[in-house]
Amino acid sequence: MATGAIAGGYQGPPELTVARAFTSWTLDVPVLAVVLLAGMLYLAGARTIRRAGGNWPSARTAAFCGGGLGVVAIATMSFLGVYQGVLFYIRAVQVVALLLAAPLFLALGRPLSLVIATRPGFGRRLEALIGSRAARVLTFPAIIALVLVITGFLLYFTPWYEAGLRNDLVRELTYLALLAAGWVFFWTLLRVDPVPKSYPYLIALWVTGLEVVGDAVLGLAIIADQHLIAGSYYRALARPWGPGLRTDQVVGGGAVWLLGDLIGLPFLAAVLIQMIREDETEARVVDAELDAVDAGPDAAGASRPWWESDPRFAGRFRPPGST
Repeated sequence: MATGAIAGGYQGPPELTVARAFTSWTLDVPVLAVVLLAGMLYLAGARTIRRAGGNWPSARTAAFCGGGLGVVAIATMSFLGVYQGVLFYIRAVQVVALLLAAPLFLALGRPLSLVIATRPGFGRRLEALIGSRAARVLTFPAIIALVLVITGFLLYFTPWYEAGLRNDLVRELTYLALLAAGWVFFWTLLRVDPVPKSYPYLIALWVTGLEVVGDAVLGLAIIADQHLIAGSYYRALARPWGPGLRTDQVVGGGAVWLLGDLIGLPFLAAVLIQMIREDETEARVVDAELDAVDAGPDAAGASRPWWESDPRFAGRFRPPGST
């Protein structure tokens, strides 16, 4: 990251241009270490399953490593990482990427299923934890949606935001908090991994709608706030280029609103795909049960009406003379 003293005592990267958006990179050692470790462990697990004769689709690996971990790396070490401490709107884009984009791809990679399949001992303990009463309460859809929305409000409208700009440890912990809140949200609603309780996908659609509204409200609140968020920090920074501080914040609020809604679209698509697959699976099960009934002892004679074998109606519609 190129830095240097500019007019007014400014210490920071030079003016952001299109060229610098592609060429500016910074090294975040803790993030890089976590990304590499997570990627290596995931790839090792997938290889273990394949060597044992199992199947681990490459799409899951691409989602977790290429999508999830890739977004984390880009959000923290590309020009977004270089300018996140200088431009409010850049930090807003980074927050959305870590809170929504990266967790969505990480959840689609099914990391819990991978751990359970490759580490039986630890996997049993993990399944017990997932099935616990505490997990079911904490992952109730309304709670996880509320946590996701509140995380954004707490970040922008408490000292947390400015602390993350001034302190490296707080910044790294902020990254972790954003990823955790987003991952729990997508993990429990997508249901591609074991979850504490499987709620209908229609609930996921409703909750997603509420989350989209929450993003809009957060973005509008940032735009409408007459007080500069982390104003003392940005004034002291004395950035001599780019948009004014107020304009910067307005653009950042718009980014939160727009990007949050856009990321909701692929999530809705993923939920709809899961709904269709679930319906197809249930249809195959019902067809198999009907085929088994047709091939049973009564197949030689007239098949009984379905309501006579359905426990919900069998007692209401009995053949004449039966007791």
